[in-house]
Amino acid sequence: MSASETNPAGAGEAQQPQPSNPITQQAADAAVEAALAAFAAAGSVAELKAARTEHSGEASAIAKLNALMRQVPKDEKAATGKLMGQARGRIEGAYQGREAELAEQEAAARLVAETVDVTAAPVRRAAGTRHPLAQLQDEASDIFIGMGWEIAEGPEIEHEWFNFDALGFDPDHPARAMQDTFFVEPADRHLLLRTHTSPVQIRALLERELPVYVVAPGRVYRTDELDATHTPVFQQIEGLAIDRGLTMAHLRGTLEHFARQMFGDEAKIRLRPNFFPFTEPSAEMDVWQPNAKGGARWVEWGGCGMVDPNVLLAAGIDPDEYQGFAFGMGIERTLQFRNDLNDMRDMVEGDVRFNRQFGGLV
Repeated sequence: MSASETNPAGAGEAQQPQPSNPITQQAADAAVEAALAAFAAAGSVAELKAARTEHSGEASAIAKLNALMRQVPKDEKAATGKLMGQARGRIEGAYQGREAELAEQEAAARLVAETVDVTAAPVRRAAGTRHPLAQLQDEASDIFIGMGWEIAEGPEIEHEWFNFDALGFDPDHPARAMQDTFFVEPADRHLLLRTHTSPVQIRALLERELPVYVVAPGRVYRTDELDATHTPVFQQIEGLAIDRGLTMAHLRGTLEHFARQMFGDEAKIRLRPNFFPFTEPSAEMDVWQPNAKGGARWVEWGGCGMVDPNVLLAAGIDPDEYQGFAFGMGIERTLQFRNDLNDMRDMVEGDVRFNRQFGGLV
């Protein structure tokens, strides 16, 4: 008898037993039932989420079963994968249903807990108001709206052309240096935090039909140290009028009316010659405060002048046909000397005692 007849499988070789499937229906059902029981026992959404982590997270029984898929025989992988998918689907479906149920219960409980007895005596609390700077900015805007002007707004992150070039600032002007202006990186995009609201004037000229009468209130940024008279972020209000036949007399009349509305009927202004890149002629404007503490006095309020022809040309306007004037002043400075405040830092530090003197809280 030959060796092949006595050992059909081959000499020295034995048949290997087929590996068994480590994932059974009973094990999957047990993992699902444990999860369903934990979900049903949860008394709040928070407890339910903790139960979900325990029964479907990485350390859960269902996750450990799923990790055994690599040991499943190839011919059983499809059926076993379907079994595990159905088990996870049952767990997730039970979680979603229980979550909706608990969320509804908690919402109903909140409604009961937050019920207000409208017949009870009210609790008297001091009403809040807007910040004094916001109130003053709105007051100044309302004065110009009453004169028929429009409110114009623009972006606080501005392009260098609108902030400087169109307004006549030369490339070597000190205001364009890094120590005066917050530039936005990368520098080749030519973006910056606007140093004044004057760019809004250029945008208004490009977007509106003539004549233009706009006032532009808003926040501006400069690299100033915070001290009693300076702050790196402050509010400005600027005005621009472009029409046929406008003169310095119209500018002076507008500013005197504005001063009387802000400081009283006896207030008046004076103009002192000065230089600004975007107006010619230009002037510093002082306001007479008849009701100032310590006695009436002149206080520097802002700058103004007739719009430079080059600014009009930058906006595509013929300076031989149209003329205009512009002006601007700081809201913080206006509030400071109108209310005899000594330190500008009080306006930005958030001390509630500062706001109370204006009749309310922030």
